[in-house]
Amino acid sequence: MKGRSLLAGFMMAVLGAVIALFAYTRFFEKAPATNQHDSSRIYMENAQAYLTSMQQRAGQIDFTYAAEQTVHAVVHVRTKSLMSSQPQNPIMEFFYGPQSQQKPREVRGFGSGVIISADGYIITNNHVIEDAEDVEVALNDRRLFPAEVIGRDPASDIALLKIKGENFPYIKYGDSDQLKVGQWVLAVGNPFNLTSTVTAGIVSAKGRSLGLNEGDYSIESFIQTDAALNMGNSGGALVDTNGNLVGITSAILSPSGAYAGNSFAIPVSIVKKVVDDLKEYGAVQRALIGVNIKDVDSEDADKLHLNEVRGILITNVVENGAASAAGLKENDVIVAFDGQQVNSVGELQDHVNRHRPGDKATVTYLRNGKENNAAIVLKNANGNTEIVKYAENEDVVFGAKLAPITAADKKKYDIDHGVKIVEPGKGRFGEIGMQKDFIILSINGKRVEKAADVRNYSNNEQSLRAIAGVQKDGSLLNYQFGN
Repeated sequence: MKGRSLLAGFMMAVLGAVIALFAYTRFFEKAPATNQHDSSRIYMENAQAYLTSMQQRAGQIDFTYAAEQTVHAVVHVRTKSLMSSQPQNPIMEFFYGPQSQQKPREVRGFGSGVIISADGYIITNNHVIEDAEDVEVALNDRRLFPAEVIGRDPASDIALLKIKGENFPYIKYGDSDQLKVGQWVLAVGNPFNLTSTVTAGIVSAKGRSLGLNEGDYSIESFIQTDAALNMGNSGGALVDTNGNLVGITSAILSPSGAYAGNSFAIPVSIVKKVVDDLKEYGAVQRALIGVNIKDVDSEDADKLHLNEVRGILITNVVENGAASAAGLKENDVIVAFDGQQVNSVGELQDHVNRHRPGDKATVTYLRNGKENNAAIVLKNANGNTEIVKYAENEDVVFGAKLAPITAADKKKYDIDHGVKIVEPGKGRFGEIGMQKDFIILSINGKRVEKAADVRNYSNNEQSLRAIAGVQKDGSLLNYQFGN
C-alpha cells in the first residue's frame, strides 16, 4: 500500500513538471521572439531615421548617431609662432642695429576647431591661435589646409578661421538655451591629431563664470560638464545627442592640468553672435548696459531688504551710458532682461551679448523692494551706437593700433596702467621698431592710462621725446630721443 502511494506521488510530480514545461514553452518563449523581431528594425534600410528618433526619446542613452554626425567636422588646429630667446630693445636696434645675431626660436601649439559651414569657416578658441604667425588645419581625413584668421575676440575667447575649399562636413548650430542640468552631451575634439575623439558627460551647471577671459568687457557664461577634456581639446565641439552644436569647449578646472571632472564650454548662444559679427565686421559689435555689477549675496540681500537672495547688483552706473539714460541707479538689482529671468552675472552677460549697439531692450529691476521695468537702448564701449571697426576701445596713434591692457597683463607684469600695441602699423611707432604687445606706460614722461593719453601727451602726435614701457618678455624699456 505504501509503495503504491509513493509511485502515485512520483507520477503526479512528473505530470506536474510536464504541464509546467508545456506552459512555459507556450506562454513565455514567445516574448523573446517578439523582442528579437522588434530590435531587428535597426538593420533595416531606414535604420538612420530610426536611430535619429531614438535620440529624441526620453531615457535613451545612445551616442552613436551624434558621434557619426560630428567627428568629421572637428579639426586639429596647429599654430606656429616665433619668440625671441633674449630681451629686445627695438628702439636701440633702430638706431644702432641688431644687438644679437641669435635667431628667435620657433614655438608650436595645437588645439581643436569646429567646421560650421560647407565653405570652410571654422570656430576655435582665441587662446589657441593668439600670437600665432601661421595657422594650419588638419581634417579628420588627414587633409591639411593653411588657415586664414578672419577675426578673434579675447573677451569671449572665440576666434574664426577660414580654409579654402567646398563641400566640407560641418556641424549645425543647436540651442544652448534649451540645455538642462543632467542632460547628456558629447565633447568632440582632435587634441593630438589622432583623428577626432569623443567623450560623453552630463551638463553639470550653466552660467558659470571663472574669470578666465581677457579685458574689462569679458563675457563668461560657461556650460559646465563632466565630459573628459585634456590638453588640445580647446576649441572643440560640445554637441547634444542629436549632433547639434551647443558649445565650444574651452577650459578645464584642475589642480594638476589634467582632466579632473570639471570641463567648461562657451554656449552657442554667445558663439553664434560673435562669429556673425566677425564675419560681417571683422570685430565684435558688443552691446553694453553701462554698469558695473556683481552677483547678489546674502549680505546684499539683508542690506537691501530683499525677500530672497537673487539677481545682479548694480555697483556703479557709467556716466552717459545706456543704464544712466534709462534711469537705473547704484544698488538697483537686475532680475530679468527682455523678460528672461537672470540670477548671475554670467546669465545677464549671455543675454546682453546677443544684442548689438542700438538695440532696444527691457531691464527688470528691484528698487526699495519694488519691481520696475526700464526701456534701454544699448550702447558700445565708446558710449554711442556706431559700428566699431576694431575691437572695443582700440585706437590708432602714431600709426599703431592700441588697446587697453587686460587684467591678465596687470597680474603678469605687476602693473596698474598702460596701453598695449596690438598692431605696430606703418607710422612712427612702426618705423622706430615698436613691436606687437609692447605696453606703453608713459609718453614724454607722463603716465598713460588710455590710448587718448598717447595722443594728448604727444601734442596730437607732433612731439615724441620719450617712451617707457614693458616688453612682451617682461623687460623694461625706457628711452629718450629727440624729435
